[in-house]
Parts: sequence; structure tokens; C-alpha cells
Amino acid sequence: MISPASIQEVMNRADIVEVVEQFVRLKKRGANYIANCPFHNEKSPSFSVSASKGIFKCFGCGKGGNAVTFVQEHEKTTYPEAIRWLAEFYKIPLEETKASEEQIQNQQVEESLRLFNEFAASYFTDTLLHSEEGQTIGLSYFKERGFRGETIEKFRLGYCPEDGTSFYKEALSKGYTTELMEKSGLVKNGNGRWYDTYRGRVIFPIQNMTGRVLGFGARILKTNDKAPKYINSPENELYVKSRVLYGLYQSRQAMGKVDECYLVEGYTDVISLHQGGVENVVSSSGTSLTEDQLRIVGRTTKNLTILYDGDGAGIKAAMRGMDMALSQSFNVKLALLPEGQDPDSYIQSVGASGFNDYIKEHKRDIIGFRMEVGMKETENDPVKKSKLVNEIAESISRINKAEDFALQDYYIKEASQLLKVDENGLVNLVNKFIRDRIDTDRRPIPQLSLEEEHAIIATDQQIAEANKTAQDESQEWQLIRVLMTHGDKLVEGYENAAQLIYERIDPEMIESKEVLTFFKNYFDYVTEHKALPSLHYFTHHPNEQIQIRSATLLQNKNEVSHNWLEIYGIGTLNGGDNYLQDIESSIGYFELKKVKIMQIELRNELSKTKDETKMLELMQQFISLKKTEQEILQRPGTVIVNAASR
Repeated sequence: MISPASIQEVMNRADIVEVVEQFVRLKKRGANYIANCPFHNEKSPSFSVSASKGIFKCFGCGKGGNAVTFVQEHEKTTYPEAIRWLAEFYKIPLEETKASEEQIQNQQVEESLRLFNEFAASYFTDTLLHSEEGQTIGLSYFKERGFRGETIEKFRLGYCPEDGTSFYKEALSKGYTTELMEKSGLVKNGNGRWYDTYRGRVIFPIQNMTGRVLGFGARILKTNDKAPKYINSPENELYVKSRVLYGLYQSRQAMGKVDECYLVEGYTDVISLHQGGVENVVSSSGTSLTEDQLRIVGRTTKNLTILYDGDGAGIKAAMRGMDMALSQSFNVKLALLPEGQDPDSYIQSVGASGFNDYIKEHKRDIIGFRMEVGMKETENDPVKKSKLVNEIAESISRINKAEDFALQDYYIKEASQLLKVDENGLVNLVNKFIRDRIDTDRRPIPQLSLEEEHAIIATDQQIAEANKTAQDESQEWQLIRVLMTHGDKLVEGYENAAQLIYERIDPEMIESKEVLTFFKNYFDYVTEHKALPSLHYFTHHPNEQIQIRSATLLQNKNEVSHNWLEIYGIGTLNGGDNYLQDIESSIGYFELKKVKIMQIELRNELSKTKDETKMLELMQQFISLKKTEQEILQRPGTVIVNAASR
């Protein structure tokens, strides 16, 4: 583990401009630097770097953060790997915190496997390219597949001699132990003698996102009914199949730029697509798609298109992993290639442009596709139809309702029409699957009435309310921006602006959990250190989400919802000379929003009550709230005169 002191030293030394310029050509513009964004395609620059704040921000794709975040995003690395990259760049020695004996032992095993795998990959490639057997058998196979020399080098392809002991003897001569060789899976012991596991096979090294070799896949070249066509490394301290995607190292940049990931079945599919010019592609290495693999893809893009052969087996394979992708909020599509074609053969026949055009035209919404295929199979069989309805309902239930309730509602309406089932009944079935899954996770949930269950599915009105909530949340974020940029400014009657905000804003009124986290983090720092936190504290915060959000707040133009400007005349007042108005304006947004929410709640209560005394009491509260609203609207710096007359 890297020590906190070393991490802090790296953070302090890392110059955002210097780091970004290692990858992007920056141009000076005023106090900042600009460039075309490296994370998405654009013709005019929207990528901005602030040297004084130590942050970057793209106003096109929204990515932002500090030097560490940039390295993470650009190189697709983990946080520790980004710290190590920067430490190496600035020649900073890193202190490692003391690990337990078990941790030390695991680290030693991992490092030994890492070194051995690197040796093995180099040996197999050298054998392929420079030995007579490798050229005659292995290289000939790859050339028959159409792989060019640069492609073979890019994926570090190799060959293991057929005699069965060449690799073992070479590894032994280099000082590697048989225990390590066996753990890697490259060597086995049978009847008291050691032999090469991958003898007579072409080799596909499996790399992590930074290029380190974790394991190997191997394909047999001779016909042998007793031996599997492909075999992979066994799992060990370094190689865990469920956490690995073949081709990720070569594909990570392209996936980020096009904001989409193609998922295929095999090694050669990935390699052929890359050679053909389609580089945003990975394979699950012969295993069913896992949640860990999806999380890895999700770091780069949430758009996943599954490409499989257009036969029955391909369709069934495509269905696996679909529910997991939906539950992780992926926009998941399915594209079946023409019958008799696979990604390898198809791109060789139509090229990159034709391949991408076909996928664009033929990729289907995966639930809609599942319904279409299912309806053909069920015909008029009520038992099959019932099974299909349950399958579709379970898939719909996987969609994250909090984030994609509109999508869930759309699927329920579409499914009820296509399957010709009652919409309310389908709603209840979807909610049943949600409850069952929660029960499985041992989290208690309330029992809902039929009316309550139906209300969970979003209506058009709920969607509109959600959009309004999102606008309201943006106003809450303005409060945090003001705290960060003006918290230390002088305000009459208060020690500073931060104290004014602390006394005027009740944390319990903040609806956004993320905003509340920021708010509490700010004032927890004040309590602990008896001082206000600097911008550096947020832009270099250990929590990556705080880093990214800070960069967004500090670099974003402070734009207000057009509804607030049209209805209330509340505009944005920025700049050093207007910081008092900016502070008051931000608080005004917040307080006014809360007043409007309270008014809506009172209206709802008024519409339900039959008690005249209660009704009079509610009316008085409503009138009081309207007065409060007018007071907020009339504050200097918050209101333009015409708003008060509305």
C-alpha cells in the first residue's frame, strides 16, 4: 500500500499543465489553457485546464478533475496506478505502508507470477517469429487468418513448441521454480515428469488495462477430438477470469472516444476487428459476462453492444449477461451478424466503415429483441407465453428504477402491448421480481397495495417532476460553488461568507445526498482545523467523486435554469465585484426552492382535507409562505424588479 504521505507528496508536486501536456497539445488563453478534448471527438476546443486551480474540465463531455484523475481517465488506470505513474514521472520515491505477513506473501506471489508471465510472453513471441517451427506452423496459421505483422506485435501473439518440454527447460534455466510454473498453468506434472501445457498451440497473452500479462489463452492447431480447441490459464493470485476482458489494453482509448464498447466471443474476433479499424471491442475470454467485467467496461462507457453470430447458439449467448448489464444502468444493445458470418469474417469482407454501418443499422434494443424472438417461439402456446412474460418482467425489473424510471415505464407499456397482457398485471409482476431480489439480499421492504405498486412506475407527470428536481439540484450545487469560491470573503455581521451560509442554511433541507456530503465535508473541515478549506483541498481530495465534482463546479459557467430566469427574473451574478450578490443570490435560489416545495405540499393537503378548521389553518400557512416568497424575491442581488410583480 502506498503511504498517505507519499500520495500527498505526489499530489503536491503534480503540475496539471505539465501532466496534461504529456498527452495533449495545450494553447494558452487568458489565465487558462485550452485544447481539443482527448476523451471525445470534437472540432473546436472545449477542454480547459486551470493552472492556478490545478484542475481540468471539458465542457463538451463533462469530464473533469485533477492531475491524478486525468492520468486515470486517459490511461484507463486505477487510482494507485495513476499515483505510481506520476511518482515515476516526477522521480518521487514512494513509501509503502507496512503490510501483514499474508499481504507480503500474496504480493510476492503476484510479483513472481507477473515476472514469469512476462518472460513466458516474450518466449512465445520469439519462438513464433524466429524459430523454424514457429514460423512454419504458428506464423502460417496467423497469416492464414489474415493477421499482419503489426497486429501480431500489437497483441503479442506467440507459439509454444510441440515437443512438450522446450518452454519448461528454458524457464528452468532462467531460475524459475517448478512450483511457480505450475501455479501459472504453463507447466504441468504427469506421471512424474514435467511438460508444457500449451505445446503445439498458438498463444494469446491476456493483459490488464495497463498492459501487464495476467495469463494466457491457447488454441490447438492439429485436429484432436480429445483435446479442447481453446484452453486458458487457471485462476491464481494474478489472474481472475471474471475480472479480465481480452483486448481491454488495446481497446480502452477507442472505447472512450466513441463512447461505446462492442463485446464479442473470441480472441480472433477482437484481433480481426482491431486490424480492420474497429478498435472499441473486447471479449469476455470464453466465460459468461460477469458483473466485475461490466464494472470494468462501465469505467469507460455505459453503451454496450453485444455482437454474436446470427445462429441459435449465438442468440442464446447474447442473452447471457443482459440482465446484469441492465441492472448496472448500461444502455445495452444486441447486433446479430448476417447468417454464416462472425465478426472476424464479416469485417474482412466489408471493412471498418461497412461493419460500423451494419451495426448501427441492425443493433436492437435487447428487451424488444427478446420479446420478438420469444413471440415467434410461443405461437399460441399459453405455457410458453406465460414463461416469456415472466422472463421479460424479470429483465425489466433489473433496470435501475431510480435512474431509469422512464425507460422502465416505456418497456412495461411496450411489453404489455406486444405480449397482449394487462399493464397493471405486468407492473405487479415487475415489482414482485424487485421485491424478491431485495428479499434475497435480506433487505426488508414494505408490502405495497396494488395502487401503490402501480404508482411506482413513472408516469409522464413523474418524469416532468424528475426533470424539475434535476434543475433544483443544480441550484443546490451553486451553493457549494459559492462556498468554495467565496467562503472566505468578508460579509458584514459575520466572520465570513461561510459563516453566513452555515447559519442561513439548514442541512436537513438539502435534498441531494451528494450536495449534502459536500456541505458537511466543508464544515467538518472547519470544525476540525479551525480554518476554511482551500480549493486545493477539494480538487485533490482522496474521494475521486469530490475531485471530479469540484473541477466541474470551479470550471463550469454558472448558468441558471431558464425557468427560474423567466418566472422569477433571478439571474446569475458572478465576478469579484459582485461576490456579495452572488452569495445572496445562491442562498435565494435555495430558500425559494424550498418555499415552493412547501407550497406544493400545502396545496396537496388542502385538496385532501374536508375539515374546515384544518383548511383555514392550512390557508394561513400558505399565505405566510407566499409572503416569505415575496421577501426572498425582493432581496437585493437576488431579484430583478419585474419578478416581484408576478
